Amino acid sequence: MDIKNFMSAIAQIAEEKGISTEKVLGTIEMAIAAAYKKDYGKKGQIIKAKLDPESGDVKFWQVKLIIDKDMIYSETELSQMETKVGEKPVAGEVSAGKKVRFNPEKHIMLKEAKKINPKIKVAQELEIPLETKIDYGRIAAQTAKQVILQRIREAEKESILDEYKAKEGEIISGIVQRIEGRNVFLDIGKTLGVLPKEEQVPGEFYRPGQRLKVYLLKVEETPRGPAIILSRAYPKLISKLFELEVPEVSSGQVQIKSIAREPGSRSKIAVCSDIEGVDPIGSMIGQKGTRVMAVINELAGEKIDIVAYSPEPEKYIANSLSPAKSLEVKIMPKNKAQVIISEDQLSLAIGKDGQNVRLAAKLTGWKIDIRSPREDEKDKKEEEGEKLETELPSMEAKVKKRTKSSSPVEKEIKKKKTTKTTQD
Repeated sequence: MDIKNFMSAIAQIAEEKGISTEKVLGTIEMAIAAAYKKDYGKKGQIIKAKLDPESGDVKFWQVKLIIDKDMIYSETELSQMETKVGEKPVAGEVSAGKKVRFNPEKHIMLKEAKKINPKIKVAQELEIPLETKIDYGRIAAQTAKQVILQRIREAEKESILDEYKAKEGEIISGIVQRIEGRNVFLDIGKTLGVLPKEEQVPGEFYRPGQRLKVYLLKVEETPRGPAIILSRAYPKLISKLFELEVPEVSSGQVQIKSIAREPGSRSKIAVCSDIEGVDPIGSMIGQKGTRVMAVINELAGEKIDIVAYSPEPEKYIANSLSPAKSLEVKIMPKNKAQVIISEDQLSLAIGKDGQNVRLAAKLTGWKIDIRSPREDEKDKKEEEGEKLETELPSMEAKVKKRTKSSSPVEKEIKKKKTTKTTQD
């Protein structure tokens, strides 16, 4: 065996498949062990092989599990179990206190194991050296080949899963490869990602060969391999796009506090900065609007409103209704807010089909009620009228009570009359 060429081939496979050289080497060792067992081993044996990458020499061992009498079924227990339907004692690993059926090819009693290694303990594995073999038959070679292909595929899937799992919540670039039904499949490098219908932007069209920036929503492990779910509609896609375009956001000088989005139509984004001299809105817009326009272009013309965040609810709610200007914001019970807006700004505040106020409510987390000064004045008068109606009955009752009761002077006159009558 030309060990240099062999190790070079291993390194090439590792690079192409995106897996470590150690994993490829381990896979080859498993394949050699499988080939050895096929030609020279027995059923039930566990064979282990070790390849020396410097010399190319291979050594073999048979692995046995150390057990004692308490860990195996007795003849009585075996006969009882065999009479029960569906219960088959197996010669597997000992776990959670379960007993096993003794198999001399898999197990070795503690007493016998101590003759080989006096320090060995129960539940440990004993490696017994085997004679090295070089020649293998066609079937053994085919078995080794199948093991290598299967293990490399598994290692490749694990590598892809780990790599893209670490990228969850990030933006990646992909090329539309094909469209199947409502799903769009994108080539994202080592594998394909899927853009399902619910994560697509309404009104956005996709064509093969088109390059897109997508949000890596989640990675799921399936029997067919990793399933990578992508999104173009997720609100955080906007914040990640701004991180790419605005250095102040990526460095943390400008913070994105909240995002409200109706994909393909309009979005609102609230920003702030704790650093003196940094204009958060100006940073997001950029010189002549270059930064925000880059994001808008990536989102196929979706409108973006950038507003200033404030810890004061009144101020934050007023800002969220931009471009409309508020006259007054009243905080009400149950997370509600009344916003008074002049007549000429009403349509702007509400927006087409109520979109502006709807997005403002999503952005702030408050239920927003838009009112004109005329409606507010009318409501005040109605409230005063209701208050007056409530107070009138109680005032009338007090007047009647006072009328029925005598004044102090009347009481004194009555007292004197009563006294005089008694004297007479």
